[in-house]
This record gives sequence, C-alpha cells and structure tokens, in this order.
Amino acid sequence: MSDFPRWKYALVVIVLALGLLYALPNVFRPQPAVQISANRGATIDTALQKKVESTLDQDKIPYQDVAIEGDRLLARFANTDVQLRASDALRLALGDNYTVALNLASTVPHWLEAIGAHAMPLGLDLQGGVHFLMQVDQNAVLQKQQQRYLDDIRSLLREKNIHYDAVSPSGQGVQVVLRSAADRDEAAKIINADSPDLVLTDITTPGGAPALQANIKPEKITELAQDTIRQNVTTLRNRVNALGVSEPLIQQQGDSRIVVELPGVQDTAAAKKILGATATLEYHANDPNVNPIEAEKTGNVPPDDRLYHDKDGRPLVLKKKVIVSGDELVDASQSYDQQTGTPDVDVTLNSAGARKMLDFTTQNVGKPMAVVYVDRVPETKVVDGKEVRSFKTTEEVINNATIQGVFGKRFQTTGLSQEEAQTLAVLLRSGSLAAPTDIVEQRVIGPSLGQDNIQKGERAVVLGLLLVLAAAAIYYKLFGLVADIALFFNLVILIAVMSAIGVTLTMPGIAGIVLTLGMSIDANVLICERVREELRNGSTPLAAIRAGYEKAWSTILDANVTHLLAALGLMTLGSGAIKGFGVTLFIGILTSLFTSVTVTHAITAAIHGGRKLKTLSV
Repeated sequence: MSDFPRWKYALVVIVLALGLLYALPNVFRPQPAVQISANRGATIDTALQKKVESTLDQDKIPYQDVAIEGDRLLARFANTDVQLRASDALRLALGDNYTVALNLASTVPHWLEAIGAHAMPLGLDLQGGVHFLMQVDQNAVLQKQQQRYLDDIRSLLREKNIHYDAVSPSGQGVQVVLRSAADRDEAAKIINADSPDLVLTDITTPGGAPALQANIKPEKITELAQDTIRQNVTTLRNRVNALGVSEPLIQQQGDSRIVVELPGVQDTAAAKKILGATATLEYHANDPNVNPIEAEKTGNVPPDDRLYHDKDGRPLVLKKKVIVSGDELVDASQSYDQQTGTPDVDVTLNSAGARKMLDFTTQNVGKPMAVVYVDRVPETKVVDGKEVRSFKTTEEVINNATIQGVFGKRFQTTGLSQEEAQTLAVLLRSGSLAAPTDIVEQRVIGPSLGQDNIQKGERAVVLGLLLVLAAAAIYYKLFGLVADIALFFNLVILIAVMSAIGVTLTMPGIAGIVLTLGMSIDANVLICERVREELRNGSTPLAAIRAGYEKAWSTILDANVTHLLAALGLMTLGSGAIKGFGVTLFIGILTSLFTSVTVTHAITAAIHGGRKLKTLSV
C-alpha cells in the first residue's frame, strides 16, 4: 500500500481537521434572550442597559448577562420560562420607545467566530418563531402609477400650452378632458411620445366635451406588479436584517404574496411592527400663496395643497405633488454638515429621481422646499373578540429650507438630531415598501416545540448512526471499523460544510442527514465486497485492497452521480421542506464520496502499508 501518495495523507488530515473545527460551533447551543431595539427617537446606551438591569432585579427575574451588541441590547437567560417573564416586564417598563422581542443568542466562543466558524442556523421548526403570509396590495400599485401619469400629463399639457378642463383617474388609467378636438389631437400626439405605456382612445364626455382615455397597457400593469413584489421582498429582507433578526426567510409565493419566517422570534406584535413599519421621505414644494396659520384656523386649504406640521407643531401648507419619494432613493448615509457640524443624511437618488430634483431646483432657487418624514406602523386591536389590523401613519415635516442652489442626484437632508439621522439612514437604506402589505396568515411555533423537534432529530441521527456502525463492524470486522470512522467524519464534515455556507437546518434537513449516513456506507460495502472477491480469486491481501478500491470506484461514482442529479432536481425545482431536504442530500453525497473512498483508503493504507499480510479482516 506504499502507492498511496503522501499528499493525499496530508489532504485527508487537513480536511478532517477543518471539518472538526468548523463543526465545533454546533456543540454550543443558542441561549434564550430578549432583544431590545430602539424605535425612532430612542437610543441604545448604558442608561438603557442600567434600566433593563434594574427592571429585572426589581421583578426578581434572574439573568445571565445584559450587554449592548451593535445597535441592539441583548439580555440572556437560563431558560425560556424566565425569558418570557423578562419579555413581559421589559415591554411594560420600556413602553413604545423600544421594540422588545424574544430571540436566541449565540454562545459560540469569539475565537471560533473570528475564523468564520458559526453554528448552523436552525429553521422555524427547530427553534420556534413566527410565520407570516403577507398579501401585497396591487391596487395601491395601480393607483400610485395612475397618480404619476396624472401629474406627468398635467405638467406636459401646461408646458405645451394645451388647454384642458380636467385630468383625473379613470379605470386603469387617466381621463383627460380637452376644450376642443384640435386640443385633443395635439394632446394625443405629445402624450403618445412621452408615455408609450399608455393606450389612448378618443372619447366624448356625457357633457359633449372631447376627451382622451389613457389606459395603462396590460403588460405594463403585469410588469409593475412583479417589480413591486420583488422590491417588497428585498425591502422586507433588508429591513429585518437591519433590525437584527437572525436568519430570516423571506421569499415570494405566487404573484402577490410573500412568506416571512423569523426563527427565534416569539412575539407576533413585535414581529408585525418589524415587518409592517415603513419610513420614507417625501420632498414637497411650499405654497407661498397660502398663510399656514390662517389655513389651520379656518380649514381652508386649496385642493392641490395639504396642511402639515413640523417637529415643533408649526403648520405648513405644502403642495400635494411629490417632487421625489423614497422609492427613488438609491442610498442614504448619516454624516455631518461641513459648515455647521450638525447631523445630516446624505441622499443619493436614481436617474429618474435625479432628473426630477434637478428640474425642480433649477426653476425654484431661492424658494423653500420641505422634507416630509412618513412613518407607517401597523396596529392590532381586538374588537368584539376579533383581531382587527390597521395602520397608524405619521407625517412630519423634518426640514423646510430655502433652496440655495441647483442639485440633482446627491444632496443632504438636515434638521435632524444625531439619533434621528442614524435611524432615518438605516430605514432609507432598507428601502420603503413599493406597496402596502397585509398579513393574511400567521403562525407561532413555541420554543418548547422547537426544542422537542431538536431532541427527536438528534435521537434519529444518533440511532441511525449507531445501527449503521454496528452492522458494518459486525459484518466487515476491521474494514467495517474503518468504514465506521469514515462515516463519523462524514457526519462531521457534512455539518461543517452546512455551517460554513449557512444552510438552515430543518426537520427535512435532518431527514437528509440520516439518509446520507445510510447511503454513504454503500460505497464501503462495494469496496469490501470487491476486496473479498479478489481474495477469493487468489490475489494477495495488498493487491486485493488495491484492486478493490480501483474496481469499485467506477460503480461508486455512477451510483452517486444519479443520486446527485436527483438531489439537484430537488434543490432547483423544490421549495420549502423539499428544497431543504435536497440541499442536505446534495452536500451529503459529496462529503460521503470523499470519506467513504479517500478517507477509508488512507486509514487502510496506514494500517496495512509496509506489512507482510497473509489475510485480511474483512
């Protein structure tokens, strides 16, 4: 067996060592914890930490640690019962300024995390959490697009000096009432050129006035719907990540629904707040012809205007038309004004938003422009024993400053405190929902049920492993023990690879692991039977071992290629539990090819190499 090269020995040792190292974090179980995140205007600091500690001490709730980790505070507890008591007490003590949610905190040592070794994330069925099915309001998408076409057509007609009586939403488009047939023909020509996604039809109003019906093309509506749900999926994923919820699952289901799973979170109210709360900015022009104080007293506000208030409660009358909105923002970061040193948010717009802002500021230098902060938070109330969901929308003018010069793609938003600037930058980077979403289904899986699933899964893996180990050792003796060692390392390397690439472990994944352990011994059965056959044909022990591995390899490879194709099909075509099973099976087949052939060959070579053998224990 001296023909087994040394570089393969080195490869086996390195792979097995790395496998043990990167599988090790899974020994450290996550710890029940309460996560506290700041809402707008609140801060995570040492004062909050002391308040949390004093609240827990006052209510005689034992805790293991309370520490600030990044932009959140984490309180760790010994078990879920204490965790639940602490959550109730802290939610009552902290009020609406903070979001208090149940979570699981990592206990992996820092030296392992420093080399990128992390515990395998657990799915909803193993650690508990919340599951939501959300419906995207596609009607709101259509209405929003109608409003854009309406504003664009009004501006276009005014720019070209075409006389019209009304531009209003109608059906799946916009109706334009003109003053003459000539005006209608001219309007149709310029609208066609400016908005190719509209289908124009000449109509006559009940009063006999010439008009145009501009309907949005069906393919454009479909494109808007798909873009909207994709943007909402991305926004929800970014929002959840930014707020510190670990290992979320957020994916599209069908044409208008989104599935959201938040493992480790048990508080549905807090989860709904995380999912549904949206924050964005809108830029509006001031109406200089209206006195805001008089408008507030009398309630007389022009139809194209709206009454707002700033942070100090002062009234402002702004144009309803939005110059630029949050969905046209590309990036936002908190910084400081170079002249005043006060906090601000550096905003970057996309090309469409940059063009609008450039056009507006070019025509309005020296005039004020207001920045409106829009915060939309879901609320749930119980009315007559039924859960009623609604939204609380807060709109506040955070800045109303004179435009000093022309700008477009990049500019600063000032008038914020440092905490407000940081919060706003995070929420704007996360994006705003392209359309409202409503939770149509929700489920909560308790941590105790998840723990029960983990215990059952562990018992299934251990029992399956022991049975396979015993059968191999009894039937194939020393070669069976070698196969058992390789099988153990197969499990270790499989867990290490899944942990390294971030595969979420679920109950179907555990089933895939058990199946992999059972299938991986097949390769060793083929090798052992080949060795026995060579011995029966009169080969020497060393020649039988060499021939056994060489002749069995093609059969092993053929069998595993078919298994890989099946697993690949489950991964690519399946979803949910089926996909999780396929991913585990695919990785397991690859690791078993290495351990059942290369690792066993190395161990066998180390045992028998350089010895004169008369027989083999096989």
